[in-house]
Amino acid sequence: MKALITAAVLAFAVPAFAASHAGGAPMKDPKASCEAMSAEKKLSGAAKDSFEKKCISDHSAAPSAACEKSAADKNLSGAAKDSHIKKCTADAMAAPKK
Repeated sequence: MKALITAAVLAFAVPAFAASHAGGAPMKDPKASCEAMSAEKKLSGAAKDSFEKKCISDHSAAPSAACEKSAADKNLSGAAKDSHIKKCTADAMAAPKK
């Protein structure tokens, strides 16, 4: 049963996530956006938790354009570039909202 719920959530999560990012603009608050998407889909319980967790992790995993540009400006490559982008993205996510 869990596999069926997970499959159903993923079937809807990927297109919804892609649609929410179609404009290329970064989401300001991924948690709020993911919660809104799960509410639109009327998810509850484990399906809602699974959808929101995957949605937030998918958004967090995507490096921001600013971090990519910063790495390019510093002529970083390989592991140094990956490390820089990972830290930059984490710092951007942890920055206080104004």
